[in-house]
Amino acid sequence: MTELKALATYDDFARLDIRIGKVVEVQPFARARNPSYKVGIDVGTDRIMWSSAQITNYEPEALVGSLVVCVCNLGPKNIAGFTSELLILGAKNADGEVIILGPRSEVAVGEPIF
Repeated sequence: MTELKALATYDDFARLDIRIGKVVEVQPFARARNPSYKVGIDVGTDRIMWSSAQITNYEPEALVGSLVVCVCNLGPKNIAGFTSELLILGAKNADGEVIILGPRSEVAVGEPIF
């Protein structure tokens, strides 16, 4: 069991832009320190946003077209010369593999999480 983190306010949560995205492209990311992909995601804006994601337990072909939950406004992060613009949410299973969070049924791309 792990302890809960310190309390956050509703305003803290409301500042996060968490929404549904659709994976449109997956590229290898050999320069990353840990095995990762460069993942292009449509989050309902006028451009594709990119993420460096340690989700190599998935085949790239299986990821393309899938719906994921993303945090879109954490700010850019430079990872081995690549600008990661958003965070794909996931949780580790008992084997330590990242399981990507997504909706259980069809939801529109860009739909906010609340």
